[in-house]
Amino acid sequence: MSSWLGGLGSGLGQSLGQVGGSLSSFTGQISTFTKDMLLEGMEEVGDAATELQVSNSKLAEVETAFASQKSEYDRLRKLHAELEEKLEASEIQIKQQSAGYRTLLQQKDVEISHLKARQSGLQEEVQKLQQSAQSSSISPAVLPITTTSSTTTSSSASNFLTRPSGSHPGFHSDEIDISDVLWSQQEINRLSTEIMRLEGEVAHWRRISQASTVTGAGNGDQGEILKLQRTIKELRDEMSREVDEHQHELTALQDAQRQKMADITRRHREELAEYEERIEELEEQIHGGGSQASSSSDAPKLIDLQKTIQSLQEAAEQQEKQLAELSANLEYARSKQASLQLERDDAQEENAGLLLNYSRLQASVDELQTRVQEQQEKALQKAQLEHEIKMLRSNLAAAERENERLQSRAEAEPKEEVEHADILELNTIIGTLRQEKEILEQEKFNLQEKLKMVEDQMVCRKGAESDDAELLEVLKAELEKREKVLRATEEERDTLMSELEELDRQNQQATQHVISVKEQLSGQLKEAQAELTKVTSELSATKDQKRTLEQELETQKEQISQSTFSLNELHMCKQQLERTVKELKDKLGHAHEQSRDACREVAELKKTLQEKEEHLRAAKAELDLSGEKGTEVQRATEQLAGKQRELSDLRRELDEMKSSYERMMSEEYEMKMENRKLREESEDALGKLEDLTNQLQESQTVLNRTVREKDTRIEALKLEKNQLEGELMQTERTLAEQVKQYQQTIEELTRARSMDASALQTEHESAIQLNQRKDLEIAKLKRDMEQLASDHRDTNEMLSITVAGQKQLTDLLQEKDAFVETLKQNSADFQAEVESSIVVMTKEAENLKQALEEKDKQLGGMKEENSHLKEEIDRIRDQQSRPQPLAEPKTLDIITELETEIAQLKSSRNRLEEEVQTLRRTTEEQQASLLLSQQSLQAQQSELDQAHALHQQTTLSYDRLVHARDEEITRLQQAVDRFSEIQGRADFPPVQGEVILQDDKTESLNQENGNEKHDLSKVEIERLVKGIKEKETEISQLNEKNISLTRQLDQLVVSRDEVHKLSQMILQKDLEIQALHARVSMVGGHSQDVLYLQQQLQAYAVEREQMLAVLNEKTRENSQLRSDYHRLMDIMAGKEAALVKLQQENQRLSNMSDPSGSQEMFKETIQNLSRIIREKDIEIDALTQKCQTLVTVLQSTGGESGPGSGGVSSNQFEELLQERDMLKQQVKKMEEWKQQVITTVKNMQHESAQLHEELVKLQSQVSADSDCSSKLSVDYARLIQSYEQKEKRLGSLSLELAQVQQTITQLSTTKDVLLGKLDNVTQTPEVGATQSSGPPLRADAPTHQSAPPVNNDKLLEELERLRMQLTEKENMVRTLQENNHRLSNSASASESEHRSQAEEVRQVRERMESLQRSLREKDLLIKTKGDQLVQVSETLRNRENDNEVLKQAVTNLKERALILELDVKKLKEENELVAARSREKESEFRALQETNMQVSLLLREKEFELSAMSEKAATMERMLKDKEQGKSGELNQLLNELKSMQEKAVMFQLERDQMMMALKQKQMETTAVQTELQHVKDKEQRLNLELERLRNHLLEIEDSYTREALAAEDRETELRRRVALLDEKLATSSNAVEKSSQQASMQVESLQEQLNGVVKQRDDALIQLRTSQEQVTQYAVSLSNLQMVLEQFQQEEKAMYSAELDKHKKEKEEWRRKALLLEDKASALQINLDEANAALDSASRLTDQLDLKEEQIEELKNQVDVRQEMLEEAQRKLMNLLNSTEGKIDKVLMRNLFLGYFHTPKTKRSDVLRLMGSVLGLSRDDIDKMLEEDRRPGVTGWVSSWLGSRGAQSVPNTPQRPSSGQDLNSSFSEMFVKFLEMESTPSLPAPKLPFHDLKPLSAPPPGRNSTSASAAAGALAASRRAGESNPFLAPRSAAVPLLAGSSSGGSGAHLLMKPISNALPTFTPVPVSAEASAGAVLKDLLMQ
Repeated sequence: MSSWLGGLGSGLGQSLGQVGGSLSSFTGQISTFTKDMLLEGMEEVGDAATELQVSNSKLAEVETAFASQKSEYDRLRKLHAELEEKLEASEIQIKQQSAGYRTLLQQKDVEISHLKARQSGLQEEVQKLQQSAQSSSISPAVLPITTTSSTTTSSSASNFLTRPSGSHPGFHSDEIDISDVLWSQQEINRLSTEIMRLEGEVAHWRRISQASTVTGAGNGDQGEILKLQRTIKELRDEMSREVDEHQHELTALQDAQRQKMADITRRHREELAEYEERIEELEEQIHGGGSQASSSSDAPKLIDLQKTIQSLQEAAEQQEKQLAELSANLEYARSKQASLQLERDDAQEENAGLLLNYSRLQASVDELQTRVQEQQEKALQKAQLEHEIKMLRSNLAAAERENERLQSRAEAEPKEEVEHADILELNTIIGTLRQEKEILEQEKFNLQEKLKMVEDQMVCRKGAESDDAELLEVLKAELEKREKVLRATEEERDTLMSELEELDRQNQQATQHVISVKEQLSGQLKEAQAELTKVTSELSATKDQKRTLEQELETQKEQISQSTFSLNELHMCKQQLERTVKELKDKLGHAHEQSRDACREVAELKKTLQEKEEHLRAAKAELDLSGEKGTEVQRATEQLAGKQRELSDLRRELDEMKSSYERMMSEEYEMKMENRKLREESEDALGKLEDLTNQLQESQTVLNRTVREKDTRIEALKLEKNQLEGELMQTERTLAEQVKQYQQTIEELTRARSMDASALQTEHESAIQLNQRKDLEIAKLKRDMEQLASDHRDTNEMLSITVAGQKQLTDLLQEKDAFVETLKQNSADFQAEVESSIVVMTKEAENLKQALEEKDKQLGGMKEENSHLKEEIDRIRDQQSRPQPLAEPKTLDIITELETEIAQLKSSRNRLEEEVQTLRRTTEEQQASLLLSQQSLQAQQSELDQAHALHQQTTLSYDRLVHARDEEITRLQQAVDRFSEIQGRADFPPVQGEVILQDDKTESLNQENGNEKHDLSKVEIERLVKGIKEKETEISQLNEKNISLTRQLDQLVVSRDEVHKLSQMILQKDLEIQALHARVSMVGGHSQDVLYLQQQLQAYAVEREQMLAVLNEKTRENSQLRSDYHRLMDIMAGKEAALVKLQQENQRLSNMSDPSGSQEMFKETIQNLSRIIREKDIEIDALTQKCQTLVTVLQSTGGESGPGSGGVSSNQFEELLQERDMLKQQVKKMEEWKQQVITTVKNMQHESAQLHEELVKLQSQVSADSDCSSKLSVDYARLIQSYEQKEKRLGSLSLELAQVQQTITQLSTTKDVLLGKLDNVTQTPEVGATQSSGPPLRADAPTHQSAPPVNNDKLLEELERLRMQLTEKENMVRTLQENNHRLSNSASASESEHRSQAEEVRQVRERMESLQRSLREKDLLIKTKGDQLVQVSETLRNRENDNEVLKQAVTNLKERALILELDVKKLKEENELVAARSREKESEFRALQETNMQVSLLLREKEFELSAMSEKAATMERMLKDKEQGKSGELNQLLNELKSMQEKAVMFQLERDQMMMALKQKQMETTAVQTELQHVKDKEQRLNLELERLRNHLLEIEDSYTREALAAEDRETELRRRVALLDEKLATSSNAVEKSSQQASMQVESLQEQLNGVVKQRDDALIQLRTSQEQVTQYAVSLSNLQMVLEQFQQEEKAMYSAELDKHKKEKEEWRRKALLLEDKASALQINLDEANAALDSASRLTDQLDLKEEQIEELKNQVDVRQEMLEEAQRKLMNLLNSTEGKIDKVLMRNLFLGYFHTPKTKRSDVLRLMGSVLGLSRDDIDKMLEEDRRPGVTGWVSSWLGSRGAQSVPNTPQRPSSGQDLNSSFSEMFVKFLEMESTPSLPAPKLPFHDLKPLSAPPPGRNSTSASAAAGALAASRRAGESNPFLAPRSAAVPLLAGSSSGGSGAHLLMKPISNALPTFTPVPVSAEASAGAVLKDLLMQ
């Protein structure tokens, strides 16, 4: 609505301006026409022909004028129609506004009527009080009643004098009412503002709660909250309405009750006066009656009694009245209290309901409990405060009414002063007054009846004197009754007074409460202001957020549109692909059918060929047979030729079929490839479609969210806007109402004062003028505000237009690298412009300084002139004070007015000086800011240089990188070429892809270079923007400081002006008071007049005070408005451009303002004229004094006085008036200059707004850049995520590799196990032999130990048996040797085969490695190319973003250029304004010349008056002389003649002056007409120029629009072309991708083929292995287990590879991953091959070991032979020893055993005893029994008794099987064994045993448990780990346990006690425990 109104107003203004211009031109034409018509009569032509020519020419001129007028009329008619339409729209609007104003007017009329009624009532009261005062002064103390009334008036006066208002008693009520009205109005305004503030607070908290509830709770809760908020709003609105209605009702009731009270009091007083008159008459009658009946003695007593009775009755009645009133007041107060309590309860109930609502809100929104509680508390406080405010208002009204009632009651009871009462006592007062009236009427009737009774009594007194005594008794009884009643009433009165005092206390408490409430409200007001500032900041923030959200919305919309386009394209692509798939399927079906047909035909042709060949053979046979028959031969040859033809035809057909078949196969292959491509494309398209749909859904959800958020924000902003508009409307209404009220009060006061003296009229008029000025200033300020608002709207519209233009331009801008160069050029240009502008600014600053110095000089001249004028005014005052002691008040008023005007002019001059000083300050500040800007520019240049250097460095580094990468690419290409030469089999074309990728890489690097350039330029731009922002902040800070200083100055100026005005008012009032005092002293009337005048004076003083209060309020408002105005002016003046334009204007003015020094001449002439005038004035004064003396002399003689002095004073006043006019003109000029400055400042404000818009645009660009950077960061994060994912995949692949390696190691372990098993198989026969030979040997030992040497037969048998066993063992050894020879032969054969296989495996491995290398290189290339592609795409995006940024910068620069053009236009307009000002200055100069002429005329007149006065003096002297001579008659005649002559002279002088003035006026008119003509011509020229300029501007705009449209079309075409190019690029890129995918698939296929070949080679190798294994099985059956294991291994490998192949088939879609897996598998195969090689190496090592074993076997055979001989010798010696040492015991041994017994610990002494028993030949059972008896005292008792009664201690058993792990720690036997070990270790190498004595320790005997075997295996393992030596040569400690377990039959014996052959070490093969796995053994073998 506001924008529409603004548009309407601007349209009206334009149209009216056009109409005004047309009307001015029209009036000018009419004036020219009338002049021509007037001049027509002047032209007298002689000839008719010339007359005809003249008339024709005039006719033609008239016709042309008519045509122009007609066109003008048509134009005006159109304008009129437009204006009528606008008028109708404005009338509709005005009607709407007028309806509101009418309602306001009606309200104001009601208020005015109330105030008028109140004023009339107060005036009546004042008149009555005056009358009562007059009556009291005229007739003092006639009756006691009258005295009481007078005392009441005085007491009331005194009472009201004691009140703090300090007003006069006569007009106390009027003063109170006006002050109360003002105060109440202020209070109402304050309360309304507080209510508005509280409502704003509540709305703010509600918004916060809404926002939080929106975030926290659901939609249902939101709905409930909104409903509750609406109900709260409605309740509050109802509350405010009820409050307003109550206020209106209260005011209406107050006014009505005041009127009623005034009427009642008036009637009461009239009735009282009538009663008093009646009583006086009756008293006179009684006096008359008393004088007649003076004889009776009882008469005076009766009269006295009657009087006392009457007085008592009256007192009693009054007491009763008072009692009734007080009781009624009390009852009413109680009822009112009850009603108020009920209202309070209702309000509390309402508050409780609100609390319940809020509790529901709390339940729904738990998060906002605290805020809601605060709102509830605030609502409660608000309700309580409103209730208390109502109570206080009612109390105030009641207090006012009580004061009025007490005034009326003061007549009856003077000393009772009740100041406070309850609210509505008016009804009770009215009731009491009515009762009083009725009681008075009844008293009147009673008195009349009593009078009649008295008269009757007086008549019948003589007759009835006895009745008098009875009457007296009755009267006495009545008196007693009345006295009782009086006492009762006094008691009641006392109780009522106590109640009243309590009420007063309550009232005081209420007032204190009100004060506290006010303080609380003020605190809340401050808080609300703080919250308001917060809300404004939040509003600005929300606006910024709204802008950003709109931008995001637009971007999202664009994205959605792009996604929809891409979706459509994908859909189209999908449809095309489906069609192509269908067509290809059809083609495939046709091809299959054709191929089948071709196959059938080929088969048929083959059959026919075979048949033909058979026919041929048969024919050949026939030819051989029938060589004789020629004819048959010929036929056969013919048949042959035909058959050959048929054969050739068939061959051709066969070839064609083959070729067609080959074509069909190739087509089928192509179709398959295309099918695959299409499937892949369709799958990709489907994936893209799904991605796009997901993106669309996400964008739609995001959009919906943003839209919802924006809607909610917009709604909140709308609500805030509506609230702010409502607040503004309310404030405007209150302001308008206040203005109207003040105007009405002023008008009423002027009406009231129009009745008063003429002295107050001048004051009143000055006050009205002041008010009008203030109103005009207010109106001006309002207009300025409206203009500012319209400017704001225009700027907003411009902003929106520029934003739209920006969007279009950003879409259309395209070029990339050229813009960087243009930017650099622009920056250079900008620097040059800044330097030039700095130079210009410095020049202009110098010019300004010069202009300021000139202004200072002019000001000095003005000050001198003012001082002269002051001197003249002082002199005039002296003159006036001398001759006119009793001057009229008019002259005084004029003088005071002139003085006030002079003071005002001085103040304006001071203000202008201060403004000049502020301008100087602003110039200095601007210079400082310019210096700062220069410094910032230098800093920016240095930054730019640094950026350029960085850019060059980066380009160099990128060139180096490019070269390095190119070298790497060439190296890789060479490697690829070598690889392709090595592998001729693999047929895949990788060259094209590599070339393409290489090109892409170079392009991407170039693009990266460019991108770096763009990034650097962006950095430079950002730095520049930051610098500009810093400068702007500095400028804004300086502006703020400037504004604060100017505000302080303006406040000082305003305070000075107000003080000056007040001093002027005080002076005026003092003058008026002096005049009144003079009148009083002159008149000196009666005391009544004196009192009346005093009352009037006091009334005037009161009115003056009221007027001063009103004026103070007005001045306050004016000062506020001025401060606002000055603030706006300072804000506008703070801009940079204002300075520039002001400097230009000052420069031009200094150039324009007459440099020849005419002003100085003019000043000198004015000074000279003023001196001459002073001299003339002195002469005139002297002459006038002479004339006055002469006149006095003449008057004394009898002549009449002449009119000389008046003229002089009138001339002086005329001079003063002229001076005043001069000063006014100067002030007007200065004000016009000031207005021009203001207009320039406004223009600069517009420019600042445009700059602000540019700033906003820059900020938007910065935000867009930040968005781009955020997008880039997001893309970067995505890339990092993808990179991390790929790294994870690599990790998983490495894990899979590790797993594969583990599987391979497991396979190798299984292989080692198999080899171990093979070794075991070879060792099994040896083991069996050793096992068979072992037990008899071990059985022998104990027999040798245990059996006593009795029989030699047994020994011989045993020897024979041993020989038999030896022979068997020798046979076994021979068989084993034969087996070993066979194995060695087979091992050598297998070694040769293994070597050949190893060579083949190595070749395969080398091929695999080369393939793997090539694969890895290809994958690396593919990865690098993909990364390069990604980088290229990213660089392209970055480049596009940079291009967009540069486009935006270019558009900004263009807009700045346009703004500069507009500034140039504005400067031109300002130049024209300066020219107009110079013309005005010229006109002012002419006016000054004219005033100079007038001054010269005045001089002449003064000279004429001088001459006239000198003549008069001469004539007077002559007349005196004649008189002295005695010629009185002649003297009289001469005097008469003189008078007549003087009159004639005066008349002539007047005529002469009139003629001179007329002449001057004519001259002035002619000059004015000339100037007007010149102005009109200038205007016409200017208008023509403006028209041409506007036309040119329009044409330029049209051209620019057409150019822009053409450019837009070109850009559209270019964009379309680019889109097509992009499509083509897309297609090419897709083709390239397809080709690359085809190549990759081909490579994959080739790799698969290679893999298949490798697998075949592996299978061949495996087959060869199998054959070799079969050969090994032919040599030895023991290798069958190995073959089985190998077959299982092959099966597992086959299963693994088949599983891998299945995986390959399943995972064809993810071919890249499959390639990686294949690489891993190839590496695994390589590792397998390595391990196989290692196994072969180990096998070779095994063969070497077998050779070593054979050598060792031969050596051992030799040793066995030697040992056999030694054995035989030992046996012989043994037999001899046994025979010789049968019953002998070794002493040394026994000694050792005996000592060992005591050295061993007690726990192990039993072992020693057992050993001793075994040595002695005791059995184990006997020893055990003896030991058991020893536990009881037994066998060892001899030891204990022998050792001196040592306690027998138990000795534990010896271990049964020492080898099974029993501990021998610190035992004698262990120590003994260690000793024997030390002794038995030979220094020489160990002797070789014979082969027959070999004993395997690996296999345990049948009697031994498994633990011994495991222990032996553990010992072997330990020995193998400890010393990593040959496994077949174990050390002695490992191979031979020192404590061997005995056999199952014999008892276990110590090793020393066994034969030597058993104790000596033997060679054992590698033992394998059952628990240890075969894999561990193989590993150990491989580790060696």
